[in-house]
Amino acid sequence: MSRPSPFLVKDCALIALATGQSASQLEDLRDELATVEVSSIYHHFWGGLLEARFDEREYNNDFASWARHGLHDAVLAERLAVLDPGRYHDIEELRWAVIERLEARLDEASHLAWARSSIPFELVSSRIVVFETDWRLREPEELATRMNELSTSSIFYHFIDARRRTPTGRDDFSDWLNAFGEHHSSLQRDLASLDPYFGTLFELRSQLASIFSHHFPERSS
Repeated sequence: MSRPSPFLVKDCALIALATGQSASQLEDLRDELATVEVSSIYHHFWGGLLEARFDEREYNNDFASWARHGLHDAVLAERLAVLDPGRYHDIEELRWAVIERLEARLDEASHLAWARSSIPFELVSSRIVVFETDWRLREPEELATRMNELSTSSIFYHFIDARRRTPTGRDDFSDWLNAFGEHHSSLQRDLASLDPYFGTLFELRSQLASIFSHHFPERSS
């Protein structure tokens, strides 16, 4: 049996792109969400993780933040804030989960149909730009020693963005480990148990490093 190919560590950046779509009222946002490209939904849920910020994100997605600070509706903001994109089969399913919550809130609070935000919601999409690095990992054990050295944007690319790229819907680390047979099945299960959404990329990197160190203690000491 031939050895699996080396793991090629890559880095990335998200380039924001204007869609030309915006909303000042909740009904407008509902209508725009029904037609905006899926990359915009992805961007407004995941893109904030790659933004350089000096303060903590109050809400994990841009829709919840706008509901709170643009429309001053704490109820809707909380309902949107608990949406975890990682729990949805695809972005289309997530799109309609957002729309359903907007429609439910409009039914409950009729005044929101007329409320106008002083901060229009600008729908933005993004394109991921991938960079090659010089890192070539040949053994799974190397991830235990190198994980903390990966950039946070590399963590985003290999652990988060991979889930929409790979045919299996898994992260790149798990896909690579699978090529080594059943030897690392428990490690793959631990990786699958991680939820990357409610936290920072720094926290995610630390969690990944801890998991790999647990499975390869001789390489992490």
